[in-house]
Amino acid sequence: MLAPNNFSKISSINQASFFESSPHDNQRFTVSLSPSGAPTQRSRAMPAPNTEAEREEVESRAAEAYRENLDAGVLFVLKSKGSWLHCGYHLTTAIVAPALLSLPLALSLLGWVAGVLFLTVAAAVTFYSYVLLSIVLEYHAKLGRRLLRFRDMAHHILGPGWGHYYIAAIQFLLCFSAVVASALLAGQGMKAIYVLEKPDGAMKLYEFISISGAIMVILAQIPSFHSLRHLNLVSLILCLAYSACATAASIYVGHSRNTPQRDYELPGEGQDRVFGVFNAISIISMTYGNGIIPEIQATVAPPVGRKVLKGLCLCYVVVVSTFFTVAISGYWAFGNRAQGNVLSNFIVDDRALIPKWFIIMTNVFTVLQIFVVSIVYLQPMNEVLEVFFADPKKAQYSTRNVTPRIAFRSLVVVVSTAIAAMLPFFGDIAAVVGAFCILPLDFVVPAVMYNITFRPPTRGFIFWTNLAIVAVFSALTVAGCIAAVRQVVLDAKTYKLFANL
Repeated sequence: MLAPNNFSKISSINQASFFESSPHDNQRFTVSLSPSGAPTQRSRAMPAPNTEAEREEVESRAAEAYRENLDAGVLFVLKSKGSWLHCGYHLTTAIVAPALLSLPLALSLLGWVAGVLFLTVAAAVTFYSYVLLSIVLEYHAKLGRRLLRFRDMAHHILGPGWGHYYIAAIQFLLCFSAVVASALLAGQGMKAIYVLEKPDGAMKLYEFISISGAIMVILAQIPSFHSLRHLNLVSLILCLAYSACATAASIYVGHSRNTPQRDYELPGEGQDRVFGVFNAISIISMTYGNGIIPEIQATVAPPVGRKVLKGLCLCYVVVVSTFFTVAISGYWAFGNRAQGNVLSNFIVDDRALIPKWFIIMTNVFTVLQIFVVSIVYLQPMNEVLEVFFADPKKAQYSTRNVTPRIAFRSLVVVVSTAIAAMLPFFGDIAAVVGAFCILPLDFVVPAVMYNITFRPPTRGFIFWTNLAIVAVFSALTVAGCIAAVRQVVLDAKTYKLFANL
């Protein structure tokens, strides 16, 4: 890998090509790059442009040549048109999701000191890791090869095998699991509203999951990641709304006369308590993770510069204001009785501890955001589908491309919905997937990619910080997977297809 200072002689860089000035004449050589970043041709170019008009014409031709080499996934799904605000909206929707309502449970398994400490450490490490990914992506973009997908990064930095068989596989598994979990959670949220309004109703959970799947099929047809920018702004507002509702409700219950008896002692003993700690670490890590940072950065219009950093700062303002308030208030109100979804704590023995309309409103905010989250995690899969089934030489909305797009996007959602309806205990399985996928993608891989790309001094602070992150979170990945698999085994006796949970 060449060091950054080796490129001081490059006189012009863009997405499609870069030019090397000759010290002997006023000629330039053009190196054209394929979408994967590999040189495809090297030819003598016209004399170096001397005027602004000539320079713009050269850049325009280079951009057009680059566009002609792009596949349909990049052209139609990962359109680079967004601002830093749009990037912030995408990041917030991918990270700040209803999974944050499980944070009081995580604190109940860790206790006050360890729980708040790891919540803070996970926030710092993920922010740092996402900044590292952004720096690596921007570095390659300045070299004339903008990497738009996680698997492209892995292909160039770690090697083709890592990109194809590891990063691409676990990212696809993560996104598909997120869509299944979204269908399940939306169905559970709708059923909770239904039961509050009609306690003796006959509708089953799988019926609500089917309804959520039908809505997701419609939303899945939104053409590109950039097209979600307005929906993701709404998603940001929704996550602030239900987080504020959950926090206010927890404080209200904590101060009310009907508050349940609270106990802050760690649950379980011996190995149960140890595995509970690892489960809590996995819950917190998965809540901060997303696994699609490169695809989100791909939506930003060039030059990227500090746009992603600004988007991350916006995102983490929302993260801190929601994660910590919900986690701390929920644990304070319910202690080690905190459930997997803190909203479930507001109903005890069919008796609501807060006004019923408030619970319904909070669930509505949650369900609406789940639909947006599901569409965000569909985008990497949509991009893969476009690569396989769309023709980049045809118009995006031509019959040739629209027909397979509707068919295969709908098929993915239908399969996801069917799995959610059949396996309403999918949350246990998702915990395994999350530990196996999110911890490596968001904690381990960014540090590895940064060290390989920039080769910081082995005696330097950055090198050892990254190495420590890799070592610690690799170990937590193994421990989290073991704890999640153990929980699946323990709960297996209660599993039943199409169960009405």
